[in-house]
Amino acid sequence: MFARLRRLRINPNIRDMVRETHLGVEDFIYPLFVVEGEGVKNEVASMPGVFQMSLDNILKECAEVEKLGIKSIILFGIPSVKDSVGSDALNDEGLIARSVRAIKKEFPNLVVVTDLCFCEYTDHGHCGILDLAHGTVDNDATLEISAKQALVHARAGADMIAPSGMMDGIIETLRKALDEAGFVNLPIMAYSTKFASSYYGPFRDVAESAPSFGDRRSYQMDPANRLEAIDESLQDAAQGADILMVKPALAYLDIVREVKNRTLLPLCAYNVSGEYALLKAAQKAGIIDYERMMMETLTSIKRAGADLIITYHAKEAAKILRG
Repeated sequence: MFARLRRLRINPNIRDMVRETHLGVEDFIYPLFVVEGEGVKNEVASMPGVFQMSLDNILKECAEVEKLGIKSIILFGIPSVKDSVGSDALNDEGLIARSVRAIKKEFPNLVVVTDLCFCEYTDHGHCGILDLAHGTVDNDATLEISAKQALVHARAGADMIAPSGMMDGIIETLRKALDEAGFVNLPIMAYSTKFASSYYGPFRDVAESAPSFGDRRSYQMDPANRLEAIDESLQDAAQGADILMVKPALAYLDIVREVKNRTLLPLCAYNVSGEYALLKAAQKAGIIDYERMMMETLTSIKRAGADLIITYHAKEAAKILRG
């Protein structure tokens, strides 16, 4: 006798009762991009609904985020003055530090994750100090300034630090610096498996972080490599990461599952700008049911094994989930 699996699909209530994967507002981390000035809210052409905002508008956005039940943001700073070493990122009165202090003062319960990298702060757009002789980033010199940047974020009141530069040894370096400075309880969310992906294009529009020469393939991961990707995350776990991450999400759901199967740490997936922009373009063209496809996409990321999802869809999805 054949199984009648359709018995448990016969009506919405039964389908709800046996659903295996549950998506919740608490799963989302919402990216925000702060710039200098006042009254600034510039929509990014390649990412409808995503804005560069001055701090006054960032605070308004945080109020909306909290009202929707979203518990966390990830904050990116885009200073007006950039230089070869990303000096603004190393300044306790720099843009990101001032912004974190203001957000935490007004929204003490909102979890503020800070992106820790130099691509938004350098005039060359790479993720650290350049090794001009080899045309890439100097790994160990960048570790030194990354530790300084982490302490700037910690002193400002960040709830979690997320280093995204893919430097070897970054987690061990940051953990040591934070612990020695007394920030032993400040968690690190590692961009532990970050691929050199073409899906990042729109992000570079909003973050103004496109490299002025070359690319990032000498430090970000080869999209073809599965075993190396797993090793990257396990290395970060061994160095003291509290949360691991796979970025991007959709073209790498196999990696999300592989990493999840090999660690007991929480796992985040970054539903990146290109993934968001594709759905928005299809919505504008009228060729998809945007809301259904958005929720299906987010559910697929959760089903693959992600515990948390960084996504530009967070506010839209939260409104649907809250009814």
